[in-house]
Amino acid sequence: MNWIEIAGHTGALLSSITFVPQVYKVWKTKSVGDLSLYMMLIVFASTLVWLAYGIALNLLPVILANGFICFLSALLLYFKYAFSRKIVVVTKLEKPQ
Repeated sequence: MNWIEIAGHTGALLSSITFVPQVYKVWKTKSVGDLSLYMMLIVFASTLVWLAYGIALNLLPVILANGFICFLSALLLYFKYAFSRKIVVVTKLEKPQ
C-alpha cells in the first residue's frame, strides 16, 4: 500500500467517524430539535451519489466511507422522525367532592 492509498483510507476513516458523536448524542438524549432535516437529506443524498461513484470506479476508500456515512445519516433521519413525534399524555382528573 503506497502513501496515496494510506491517505485515502485515512481520509475515509476520518470522514466516517465525524457522524458517530452526533448519532450517539441523539440516541442517548432523544433530542433532535437542533438537527436540520434539510442538511441530513442533503448528506444522505450526497453519500448515495459518492457511493455510486465509488462502486463504479471500484474505489474502496470511497465505498467504505460513504457506505458508513450513508448508514449513519439514515439512522439520524430515522431518529429525527422517531424522536420528533409529540407524545401527548392525557390524564383523567377527578372532580373534587
